Amino acid sequence: MSFLNHYIYYIGAFGLIFIGLYIVLVKHNLIKVIIGLSIMETGVNLFLISIGYIKGGTAPIFSTPEIEAARMVDPVPQALVLTAIVIGVAVLALALSLAIRLYQHYGTLNLRKIKEQRW
Repeated sequence: MSFLNHYIYYIGAFGLIFIGLYIVLVKHNLIKVIIGLSIMETGVNLFLISIGYIKGGTAPIFSTPEIEAARMVDPVPQALVLTAIVIGVAVLALALSLAIRLYQHYGTLNLRKIKEQRW
């Protein structure tokens, strides 16, 4: 049981990645594919955060001399994930705006029907 508790964040991250990948590969509705990409992105962000996590760790601020550097949480994955969240929101907005334009042009969001049609 302690093995499962130790790796629960990794299991959750890979679970989200695989759920998002399943949605992207199986679904034919463009909105559902975009949601699947967003779920995968959340899984990758959780994985990056869990890499830098230390159980019982403190913030990386040397405020008192008795705090050891080995007990501090790594701030680099947190900064990377913060940047990835901002980029992910921009990509999500772009993908949704493209979905709106495709719906206006083709009248459907089904990817199979869009592939069958020509410009």
